[in-house]
Amino acid sequence: MSGNNKDKENSAENSCCCHQKATPRDEKELRQLKNRLSRMMGQLNGIGKMLDENRYCGDILTQIAAVESALQAFGYLILQEHMETCVVGEIQKGNTAVVDEAVEPVKKLK
Repeated sequence: MSGNNKDKENSAENSCCCHQKATPRDEKELRQLKNRLSRMMGQLNGIGKMLDENRYCGDILTQIAAVESALQAFGYLILQEHMETCVVGEIQKGNTAVVDEAVEPVKKLK
């Protein structure tokens, strides 16, 4: 890695808002998120069983679409929480560089 890239990386680390969440999630919210994640894991295991059973490809694709949709919705919930807590908090502190950081996960979620 060149020195210039390392400087950019260090600068990004210093302007970053919250690689550790400043506001803990309450128990109910955490339980709901974990339940969603468990359902998705169950769906993925179900797809594995469908493959073992040599099920019809269309049925498998339907389940894949369901998992993708659930995962995307899960990602949007986490993104919303990030924007409402971490990003807003940092902007209130005057750290507007956090906006650039917040754009990256949005790009990744599609």
